[in-house]
Amino acid sequence: MAAAEETPDHAEEEVIIVGAGPSGLAAAACLSLRGVRSLVLERDDCVASLWRHRTYDRVCLHLAKHHCALPHAPHDATAPTYLPRDDFIHYLDAYAERFAVRSRLRREVRAAWYDSARERWVIEAINLDTRRIERYSARHLVAAAGENDEKVVPEVPGLDTFHGKVIHTADYRSADGFNGKAVLVVGCGNSGMEIAYDLAVAGAATSIVVRSEVHLVSKEIWNVAMTLYRYLPVWAIDKLVLLMCFAVFGDTARYGLCRPAVGPLTMKLTTPAYPVIDVGTFAKIRSGAIRVVPTAIKCVCGSTVEFANGKQHAFEAIVFATGYRSTTKQWLKSDDSLIGDDGMARRSYPEHWKGENGLYCAGMVRRGIYGSCEDAELIASDISRQQQQRRSSKPHNDGDIGNGSA
Repeated sequence: MAAAEETPDHAEEEVIIVGAGPSGLAAAACLSLRGVRSLVLERDDCVASLWRHRTYDRVCLHLAKHHCALPHAPHDATAPTYLPRDDFIHYLDAYAERFAVRSRLRREVRAAWYDSARERWVIEAINLDTRRIERYSARHLVAAAGENDEKVVPEVPGLDTFHGKVIHTADYRSADGFNGKAVLVVGCGNSGMEIAYDLAVAGAATSIVVRSEVHLVSKEIWNVAMTLYRYLPVWAIDKLVLLMCFAVFGDTARYGLCRPAVGPLTMKLTTPAYPVIDVGTFAKIRSGAIRVVPTAIKCVCGSTVEFANGKQHAFEAIVFATGYRSTTKQWLKSDDSLIGDDGMARRSYPEHWKGENGLYCAGMVRRGIYGSCEDAELIASDISRQQQQRRSSKPHNDGDIGNGSA
């Protein structure tokens, strides 16, 4: 794991990267390979904190490993095709060490703005160990904190009266302690569907709220789609994927899982929604081991949950699989509309990654690890080019010979 560095109250850097997840690590590595010095600021106590601290035990990567490698570091040939969480964490730790990623951990960025007089970014962060404010300045700033930063829990009338356990998926690790209990999972994205499966396998009486339409795909089908993405138009891939899905799952609408009108790959590229990778959940739904509740929660009273369709059911636990939001917009004070109100890139791919005055974002258009890799290479190439232009434009004299280190 990259070691944290001590810092004075003010530090000058060439590039500051906010976030030590896969996007931030990839950007730092690509910059390092081009001889550009960078520093990663991370709020948590480690790199890859989302994977280490906020994922459940059974998580495996949904895409084959060759789609999930960071730049210049393919996964080992002996690694499983679909890496378990712990294997991927080990990979990210080794990646940070291999490329000597400089990081300062437990630094929560509170504000960043562009100083036009100095032509530099000013970043203020609080050292969570000492509670001291630290100030950094850099020619370039890369926002790489990602979309899964702050957990979202909806306001539900009466939730504070619930007699059982209420948790968000960020705090769910396994089904231990839920055996035999009636559990409601709220949210039908990948986390919700996989946790519902985990609970059902453990013997919980599991229900899942499915309010929206959803594309259910298998790992194998989705990896075919990702492989074909380079070679076929999106509409053609959508048609092929839907044909394969019908062959594997049949009509999922019969079980409360209605498919959207827009194709699965188009949906992924143009909306915040992702197709759901089936890990066995559909078989549990089809058998009745998981009950689909096709409506929203209206209110909670004690152990009883009332739904918008008027039905009521008693539960002993509620798991909110209601996702996360980006917090980038909260600390980024100088913005040329690179980042939208939702904290994600405002412009669509492929024009999303570069703003004005040396501002960039990595991994902010919901294109997964593969997209983070592309962003990292583009950002590093652009910053390196600018650095070389500045060096070549400097006047040369005898005293300048050999003075060109990064």
